[in-house]
Amino acid sequence: MAPSRRARSRKVYFFSDAHLGLGTNQEEMEKEERVVDFLSMVEKDGEELFIVGDLFDFWFEYRSVVPKGFFRLFTKISDLTRNGIQVTFLAGNHDFWLKGYFREALGVQVFLEPIDRIIFGKRFLIHHGDGLLKNDTGYRILKSVLRNRASIFLFSLIHPDIAGAIARWSSRKSRQHTGKRSFEQNDMVEFAKQKIREGFDVVVMGHNHIPIRQQLHSGVYVNLGDWITENSYAVFDGKKMELKHWS
Repeated sequence: MAPSRRARSRKVYFFSDAHLGLGTNQEEMEKEERVVDFLSMVEKDGEELFIVGDLFDFWFEYRSVVPKGFFRLFTKISDLTRNGIQVTFLAGNHDFWLKGYFREALGVQVFLEPIDRIIFGKRFLIHHGDGLLKNDTGYRILKSVLRNRASIFLFSLIHPDIAGAIARWSSRKSRQHTGKRSFEQNDMVEFAKQKIREGFDVVVMGHNHIPIRQQLHSGVYVNLGDWITENSYAVFDGKKMELKHWS
């Protein structure tokens, strides 16, 4: 008997920083369509998919409410998990207010902290990439406040429409000042070097929106770029880790 498609699959895919909800309605519809088309490709030969943070520009789950839209994306993710493809979502700094929706409704594994995983015999560190700037003590303090349970509870008391408007305004203002976060690149590379010295074979990150694949001594560092302008992703087939662009 011929092996099933799932038995033959040996590809693991990674992407990050789609920031769905950032732009105009037309821009976001086109972006969501690109992401869904990419996921359709993953569905054909993928064994596992890692979403490495900031899938959304803002995501906050209330007890009975989730942000409006993204129906096509959710449907496709559900298709992947129902077809036996493991989907793992590592929360980024824009979408770490995750509760049970992705796990319960879509069958997705959710992590709030970096992932240490053996994939086809190679040790991977999968890290969104935020908080690695050596001199960014302010961000690390803010991150601890935003992830505090009391802060999350207080934010949940705000009406979803108001909370979403505040978050989108803050995100746009921040991006006007930072754009692609090239100032973080050196510290991220240094972090990857250290992790490779500690025994990791591959370090995967996103966050600064600059796609790069770099050989670092015995290991490989990959930054996944984004789906705002780069439409970049990585794929590992058990032998090589490639950085690609979707067209």
